[in-house]
Amino acid sequence: MKRLKIIADSKIPYLKGILEPYARISYYPPQEITADKVHDADILIIRTRTRCDKQLLGNSRCRFIGTATIGYDHIDTGYCQEHGITWQNAPGCNASSVGQYILSSLLLLSRHTGRSLQDMTIGIVGVGHVGSIVAKYCRIMGMKVLLNDPPRARKEGEKAFVPLFEIAKECDIITFHTPLILSGTDKTWHLADEKFLASLAKRPVIINSSRGEVTDNHALLHALDTRLISEVILDCWEHEPDINLELLAKAFIATPHIAGYSADGKSTATRMIVQAIDEKTGISIDTSAIKPPSPVYPDLSLSGTQALADAVIYTYNPNTESQKLKDHPELFEDFRNNYPLRREFNAYNIVHAPDHIKEKLLALGFSLPIKD
Repeated sequence: MKRLKIIADSKIPYLKGILEPYARISYYPPQEITADKVHDADILIIRTRTRCDKQLLGNSRCRFIGTATIGYDHIDTGYCQEHGITWQNAPGCNASSVGQYILSSLLLLSRHTGRSLQDMTIGIVGVGHVGSIVAKYCRIMGMKVLLNDPPRARKEGEKAFVPLFEIAKECDIITFHTPLILSGTDKTWHLADEKFLASLAKRPVIINSSRGEVTDNHALLHALDTRLISEVILDCWEHEPDINLELLAKAFIATPHIAGYSADGKSTATRMIVQAIDEKTGISIDTSAIKPPSPVYPDLSLSGTQALADAVIYTYNPNTESQKLKDHPELFEDFRNNYPLRREFNAYNIVHAPDHIKEKLLALGFSLPIKD
């Protein structure tokens, strides 16, 4: 039996060595995954930087695409369906990682403004895997949470959800966690546009860690300049990597599309795609080696009034990437491709914690000694 040929993005963590016993596999940077490279490949393993359409696949024998990402708008699903190419993404793989990014950013914002998160209302637009985790974390912190998700509201009933105009009216913070949908009833392209931003009642903070085109970046900059909004926290940008430099300079936190880039999320995504290949091919693939390394310093002792915030920010401080990007925006792709993967809350042990925050630490996923 002829061995499968697989082309894989060389930046996908924890993949090398996993498929080699079962297939011929070649690794390339995303910009080198071209039609010439994939014409005789049976399987592609990619990320969002590889556009899978007729131009790439037209002369290929590829019949399966695995994208180690939560999104799949870089795959021309219509073309794939017409040509017998199946595909699989990794839904929910990075939900906790984005939740960590949002919570760390909110706690830095709280320190910057001197305003407690418990006094704020956050509107979450898009309540899938990621939005649900963000809602959980925000409730743990004592925030009032409003949810907007029209597809879920139609399916499940409107009781748990509010319309977008209520988000605009009531919220101190608005965070977007939608897929990019270019047209139709649930269009999310430029969901935060000039009209939406002009309707805001409380000069909120706008956060986007979903897709860059969900927020109109020029409208965001105008809203900042005219004080319709107070701050922006952006991980996703229009026209990446050629982002709006004026908006970059004025953003409270600005990062190169890495909110979901935890070691935990990446290992989960890789495992999900390998398992999908297993199911597609009938090969029994050993995935036990797909696991992230332990943190260098996994133990943390806490004290003081800011102990909970200290614990969260200890695991990840987005200001580090933000300052790097502001200093060198021309390195957007380099920062993204060479990002040092972080670990999530569950990789850390709190060896001493004030009694009043232990329940919240456990709810976030930290480990505590049994008798602490």
